[in-house]
Amino acid sequence: MNFAISAPDSALAAALQHKIDNKTKPLGALGELERLALKVGLVQQTLTPRLDNPQMIVFAGDHGAARAGVSAFPQDVTWQMVENFLAGGAAINVFARANGLGLTVVDAGVAHDFGADCEQRGLVDAKVAPGTRNYIEEPAMTPAERDSAVARGAALARELAASGCKVLGFGEMGIGNTAAASLITHHLTATPLADCIGRGTGLDDPGLARKRELLARAAARAGLPATAAGGSEHAQAVLAEFGGFEIAMMTGAMLGAAEAGMVLLVDGFIVGAAFLVAARLRPAIVDYAVFCHRSAEPGHQAQLAALGASPLIDLGLRLGEGTGAALAWPLLRAAVAFLDEMASFESAGVAEKA
Repeated sequence: MNFAISAPDSALAAALQHKIDNKTKPLGALGELERLALKVGLVQQTLTPRLDNPQMIVFAGDHGAARAGVSAFPQDVTWQMVENFLAGGAAINVFARANGLGLTVVDAGVAHDFGADCEQRGLVDAKVAPGTRNYIEEPAMTPAERDSAVARGAALARELAASGCKVLGFGEMGIGNTAAASLITHHLTATPLADCIGRGTGLDDPGLARKRELLARAAARAGLPATAAGGSEHAQAVLAEFGGFEIAMMTGAMLGAAEAGMVLLVDGFIVGAAFLVAARLRPAIVDYAVFCHRSAEPGHQAQLAALGASPLIDLGLRLGEGTGAALAWPLLRAAVAFLDEMASFESAGVAEKA
């Protein structure tokens, strides 16, 4: 957990704001795009930011609690969807292709053997174990497993940074991971647990009631406090008790990416749970993040409120996979393009407001 992340130097903020304000438009007329341009310029510490080699990274992992009935889908869907990613047929594949984003798929802890040729087929094998334990009965992972997942995620982000990637978007796949995200959100924001639990992959009313009952049992077993004021040790304990390997590895990748000065595209509810943990470990990471969309999952509202985040789009999405991040990416690209390419009043010979 030794990450050196500090807030970007604000000394450049005035010059960036001056450049934004002197484009041929009324002050503030590009709204959120102006705030995005300022953020990216500060992260990269330049008046001419670049979004080179943008990548999506999707982490997959299984959860022991899935077999207890917290999801509408069987656990095998996790590995089947990973195969769909590798074949290019999932929503994240479509949106990444449409928007010029590279895509990396990572086996963080799927309960399946993808074969000796998995890396030749495009899967990064970073498996910690074939799924976590059932957190209704015991901690999902040991501290050593948690730390291994975080370290592997950070290493993957550093490799992408070394290849020239300046923007990293995050996605996930794991049957049962909305349940894990609900427990993490409850414990790190102090939002009532029932308000953090949604229908996930489409639970009906009896299924939702069962999910709530199972997660209440898990929280009671662990006995951890639910507090928005907890520090690094509390966040690490929560992650080990309830997290999935995909969530822990994503947390590490976020920390590694911010440490490398990358812009982070934060997707919805499950990615938000990983980011909550990362923000408790290193609060300055918030300055590197673009919150891409507002999920239809109720717990996501608690995450956004706790982080003081305003998402770019609200389309009623609740698919995961990083799809919201891929759909928001063109807005970030537009923000940097206007900062770089749009004429100033002086260069265009346009009179400024009197």
